[in-house]
Amino acid sequence: MSDHSAHFEATAAGMVLTSAILLYQNDSPRSPDHYATPRPDAHAFASLHPVEHSDESGPTIAAGTPLTRAHLRQWSEALGRAAPPDILPHDVLVAHSDMLAWWTPEQVRPAYFNLSSPAAGLGPLRQRTIVPVPYPAHLFIATRRALGVYALAQSQRPTAETRLLHSPILNVFVDGSLCWGNIPRPRTLGVSAIPEFERALFDSWSTHPNPGQERTITGKGGLVKLWDDLAEREATRFPVRRLRPFTRDRRQNNSPKSASGAKPVTFGQLVAGGSR
Repeated sequence: MSDHSAHFEATAAGMVLTSAILLYQNDSPRSPDHYATPRPDAHAFASLHPVEHSDESGPTIAAGTPLTRAHLRQWSEALGRAAPPDILPHDVLVAHSDMLAWWTPEQVRPAYFNLSSPAAGLGPLRQRTIVPVPYPAHLFIATRRALGVYALAQSQRPTAETRLLHSPILNVFVDGSLCWGNIPRPRTLGVSAIPEFERALFDSWSTHPNPGQERTITGKGGLVKLWDDLAEREATRFPVRRLRPFTRDRRQNNSPKSASGAKPVTFGQLVAGGSR
């Protein structure tokens, strides 16, 4: 059996090992990650066991009983008391232990450009520069694995039905996820980590568009040229009409025409699917 360690916040009364939950499924996990959830079609069973303590042998898992929903409710309530409540600011849309979602209105802010292969004819972006540019309103969905970044057509708080657009920010993949590179990742998923996530996106150097990203906008010139034009004329509004709808059709990586029939993804759909 592998050795594992667990860490938790200490309480005034201390913690004592009292119970164990054993999880069973009808097929051995195919992933090396033993903590992964079972497949949707897998059958599962869980049992709750008391832990008996002995001076000679230490803690032992005793015979158990089937885990019930009542058990789950009781333990969920007990676990919830260990987490201090957060006062949610107006920009937060979802605050969950596995997901944090918020939005930012359209704004002008400094952008960091250091293009690895600047094209001929560029203005401000032909060299390493920090220049103010307009950003459209954005939606962010942070999970324990990724940060999803999406643009909004209107600078207002999104609803579940709000359709999303591709973000024009250069270090965002065409699937909406941030390219972290060597950017430090926030260690928590709480509201207090929002500034860290935003710094990772807005305050990092953009060196090139990610694969397929040039095709997430309409019009001539491409994405880099668009940012260069906005910087050169000191624009204060981003032309949101040039952003393509965000879809989950993989064909969008090859041709925007092949994905033209794909349905735009809504904020509610991303939340229901656990983002990515």
